[in-house]
Amino acid sequence: MDKPILVVMAAGMGSRYGGLKQIEPVGPGGEIILEYSVFDAVRAGFDKIVFIIKEDMLTDFDTVCEKMKGQVKIEYAFQRLQDVPDNFRIPVGREKPWGTGQAVLAAKKLIDAPFTVINADDYYGVEAFALMHEFLQKPDDKSDVYGMCTWQLANTLSDHGHVSRGVCSLSEDNYLLDIRETKKIFKCSEGARYSEDGEKTWKTLSPDTPVSMNFWGLSVNFLTKLEQEFPEFLLTDIRKDPLKAEFLLPEIIGNCVKEGLVKVKAMPVSDRWYGITYREDKPEVMKALARHTREGRYPVNLWS
Repeated sequence: MDKPILVVMAAGMGSRYGGLKQIEPVGPGGEIILEYSVFDAVRAGFDKIVFIIKEDMLTDFDTVCEKMKGQVKIEYAFQRLQDVPDNFRIPVGREKPWGTGQAVLAAKKLIDAPFTVINADDYYGVEAFALMHEFLQKPDDKSDVYGMCTWQLANTLSDHGHVSRGVCSLSEDNYLLDIRETKKIFKCSEGARYSEDGEKTWKTLSPDTPVSMNFWGLSVNFLTKLEQEFPEFLLTDIRKDPLKAEFLLPEIIGNCVKEGLVKVKAMPVSDRWYGITYREDKPEVMKALARHTREGRYPVNLWS
């Protein structure tokens, strides 16, 4: 069986952080979050990584990745706003590409095996990569069974403001039934709360609610689904919100589940997720990675 590929969606990093040179170092050796994902993936068994970036990020990004190249094969795909069907006219004023679904589609020519998709700026922990690599390596056909790692909501919240999460409904045997993008989730004494009416009324979420953090295990056949669905998205959703509408993986996969086209096996992860949603989150991320290093989970310098 072909070895699984790790696909890292990084095209949004430049816009979020003002350019790769300004990405925050968080590890004891000055590492950025992305390096920990690559390190955990390599030791889980991934030996090829495809980074999806913007073309103007290539020089800076390749510099960041230089120290990883002796450990794993690295290839690049470019996500472009202008990569649309010939008969589609890009809306005036549209600047951002078309979302995570289009990002993965941009890497289609480089993906010839089952693959994992992750965000570049999330810390997922050791367990997720090991679980997903094992799932994708199983010899049975994965063409209609996808995988996803889920986290307990409490392990993904910020103390400094609201977050958006893909709230999952799972069957008793841990298959995805539904995934719902829920915005403005605040940490509270009950676990979490969110509002759908401008904070007039509130609904609560249990701290152990399973959530998706964009950590998917997919078959090569999924790329055909993206190719089929993308033109339809451009014809329908773009009309509703031409400047901001996005072709998003959770929605695409969720619709496949609802239509009975695929099943998605959810694999709960006990590790805490970390990310820098707010500037105030950075010290907590640094403390956690320093602690993991002291405990021997990571070497002091990842690539020495």
